[in-house]
Amino acid sequence: MKTVVVVGGGITGLSTMYYLQKTVKARSLSVRLILIEGNEELGGKIRTVHNGPFKIEAGADSIVARKQNIKPFIKELNLEDEVVYNATGKSFIHTDGMLKGIPEDALFGIPMSLESLAKSDLVSAQGKVDALKDFYTKNETFTKNDSIGVFLESFLGKELVQKQISPVLSGVYSGKLNELTIAKTLPEMLDYKNEYGSIIRGLSENKQKYQSKGNKKFLSFKNGLSTLVDRIEASLDMVEILKGVSVDKIGKGDEGYVISLANGETLETDFIVLSTPHTVAQKLLGDRELDEDFDGLINSSMISVYLGFDIPDSMLPKDGTGFIAGDNSDLICNACTWTSRKWEHTSENSQLLVRLFYKSSSPDYERLRSLTNQELISVALRDIKNSLSISGNPVTSEVTKWHENMPNYHIKHPQIVQSLEAKISKDYPNVLLAGCSYNGVGIPDCIADGEKKAQEICLKL
Repeated sequence: MKTVVVVGGGITGLSTMYYLQKTVKARSLSVRLILIEGNEELGGKIRTVHNGPFKIEAGADSIVARKQNIKPFIKELNLEDEVVYNATGKSFIHTDGMLKGIPEDALFGIPMSLESLAKSDLVSAQGKVDALKDFYTKNETFTKNDSIGVFLESFLGKELVQKQISPVLSGVYSGKLNELTIAKTLPEMLDYKNEYGSIIRGLSENKQKYQSKGNKKFLSFKNGLSTLVDRIEASLDMVEILKGVSVDKIGKGDEGYVISLANGETLETDFIVLSTPHTVAQKLLGDRELDEDFDGLINSSMISVYLGFDIPDSMLPKDGTGFIAGDNSDLICNACTWTSRKWEHTSENSQLLVRLFYKSSSPDYERLRSLTNQELISVALRDIKNSLSISGNPVTSEVTKWHENMPNYHIKHPQIVQSLEAKISKDYPNVLLAGCSYNGVGIPDCIADGEKKAQEICLKL
């Protein structure tokens, strides 16, 4: 009997095991499946907290609806009746002491039409003229391994990128645009430029792809994102799930591998999927030949602060769902989601629930990192007062710190991952790296990576 061990019970590890079990059942294979998670609960960066009338997502808050693999996966899990979509509305950028709306007909701030560009309040007339060179300037040098920031500035102009696109896109991918690759952010932008001669024209021609169900771009579940984790866990009836058990070391055995657990036990296995942050995988393998590549992968950090108030969310600007702080903002936070407005299911009585983000890209981060939770709440309250003119004490709060645990896909990331996977394939056959440290940060990308790793193993069973 072959044994497969997945280390790490986040969404990638869960998905890997889900698809492994599916194939094992379909082919009536004799395989032992083991999932190991160091925490007492599965889910990784997915964790829903129920606090009075509020549902709080301490980690990821939604799933991108347009990703092609997510709807079939939800249907397969029989969760279609639990799905909820975001309320549509304006997103803002806080700049020059005020909130300015991001054009609705835009993708991550990138205009999807000439009208969207013309109506922007964030860019000057000259900045709009500069962006028009997208329509007559050809791409002759850029590939998907180049910088997304340099690429966009070359065709859309510096002002549009810096004032409208960068605040949004940098926030999503937790890094500076000039250090992020096209391949790991928006590879279709290069495709559009090459095919249509214009990024804006390409987006306009493919607009329907980005506007699912009345422009509802994100989805969650009535009882929170942990619903997905719970349903997958419940389906793993052939899997031995070890929670609250850490892995200390991975070594080579006579025929496969030996996994040493923190409780003193050992497991022999033929296949291992390391669905952990890359820093954990590096420690478990303990191989100096791999350290240079592992050290080349970069993580960023973030602090999330939720505040729930006993006031109606109608006090927020009309039709708004949140804001991003621009370079000229005097706020300390990087962004703020008006959660009760964007996700109606998160607040039973439509009471105000907001979430503020403080990222390591901010010069204030190191100071913030040393603050207590209560001190961070005070910082968040000042930001809410300065941005929304709302004051008062919250009735609930939730602070989450993700220190050096947010993957940053810098310009050399694809080459490093390729090199790392090649070395592991050679020196550690049947050991696979999986998860957001390597192959995509969003939940659909992690599910797809889990399915891919399961397929690779199943070919050898």
